[in-house]
Amino acid sequence: MPVGAWEASEDPTHQTLSYYTPQRRESAGHFSQLPRLLADHGLMEPNQLPSRFVELKREIISMTSPRHLVSAWSDLLREMAKRTDEIILQGHDFIPQVNFNDLDALSSDQINAIRRTGSLVIRGVVDSTVAVKWKSDLVDFINKNPHAPGFPEDDKQFFHLYWTPSQVRARAHPNVLKVNAWLNNLYHFKSGKGVDGVDLSVPLVYADRLRIRHSGVQWDAHPPHIDGGSIERWEDGNFRRCFQDILTGNWSAHDPYELEYRLNARSSLYGRPDQATVFRTFQGWLALSETAPTQGTLRVFPDVTISNAYLMLRPFFRPMVPLDDPAILDPRNWELDTSTPDFPGIIPLNGGFLGPRPTPELHPHLKLNETMTSVPKVYPGDMVFWHCDVVHSVEREHTGTNDSAMMYIPAMPETPQNLAYVQRQAEAFLAGVNPPDFDRSTEGVAYVGLAVESDVKGSAGRLAMGLPIRAA
Repeated sequence: MPVGAWEASEDPTHQTLSYYTPQRRESAGHFSQLPRLLADHGLMEPNQLPSRFVELKREIISMTSPRHLVSAWSDLLREMAKRTDEIILQGHDFIPQVNFNDLDALSSDQINAIRRTGSLVIRGVVDSTVAVKWKSDLVDFINKNPHAPGFPEDDKQFFHLYWTPSQVRARAHPNVLKVNAWLNNLYHFKSGKGVDGVDLSVPLVYADRLRIRHSGVQWDAHPPHIDGGSIERWEDGNFRRCFQDILTGNWSAHDPYELEYRLNARSSLYGRPDQATVFRTFQGWLALSETAPTQGTLRVFPDVTISNAYLMLRPFFRPMVPLDDPAILDPRNWELDTSTPDFPGIIPLNGGFLGPRPTPELHPHLKLNETMTSVPKVYPGDMVFWHCDVVHSVEREHTGTNDSAMMYIPAMPETPQNLAYVQRQAEAFLAGVNPPDFDRSTEGVAYVGLAVESDVKGSAGRLAMGLPIRAA
């Protein structure tokens, strides 16, 4: 890829544009550069969204009274001021850290902290020597397959690989499967009743890619964003119902872990290529190296309820002062407005939409330059997870001396939709081609040393992969 080039990400878990500059800069800069860069490339113009979105906005707020919604917005902004101050004060200590062996004995306070932040580090999921060996094997695979797709083209670090032996074995590891089932069970039905075909205790595999990021490289590919649905969060009826408490002015009652409407939510209404078609409770990765803050790690806004409330209500309000006026944080300087089709942070692309992509200018109360929090230092075998609605990014700078390596492994429960996908994914695995959600342009490319069915060990691992369970 040319230096300084824009490209549409092929990552359905990161529906973004990537601006890659491999040279080191004197400073990392600020997220505030993003809107200017988008505008410079013709990707962010005023009133660029379809005019029909005006009616969509009016339809949505017809569920409550304007006075109630204005009052809820003001209450939300006051609460955000308190919570963002807490996040800034505590830094990465705000993100829960637990040991794998303690998962079944966590206190209610620990569980509540995980639910609130929507993010956590789980220590010691896999033995460190095993994780280090997986990384060594990945490097060996890449060296034997220099044609493996990745970016940047002249110094590949993010690899579009799915079926290396290390990845396949990691996904089927019993501890990884246990962690995924544990995370899935943080979700629930408010009614207390289950749904046919849904089993939160049965984890399924969603095959994703890997990253071996080099030190000293600028990385602008993943600024703050949310995956798993863009304008669909408002436009799709079922998806919108996931946030109905927010949209009716009762944002404090919002439960990000309620399952009822998520199961049938459509996260891709426009068929834009490379979007996830499954429901993942948490996104996640398995560390293959030591990675500390400032070394190219994950950053999150660690309060999923408050960020959901703000991002879902933001399109219905406009500031009455300039964007760079400090008084913009005062709730009295905002007013209800449904006269435009604007959904701040939603950007048209390829016949569909990407985002939500919050920025400090368009979403000032998030205080992104201060609240985007790097996860604590991780070691080989640790895992990092974040709720499917969490605002997240990747650090621009990697100031360490060694590679920052990880494999993406999200948590995905058994649902009819997910199970159907896994069955198609299993066919792709056995054929040695990319999974259904991902780019298929490389079909026919041969690799040396891909995983085979016998690499998937244990009945739970085979079930998670959609493979037949062999009789003992």
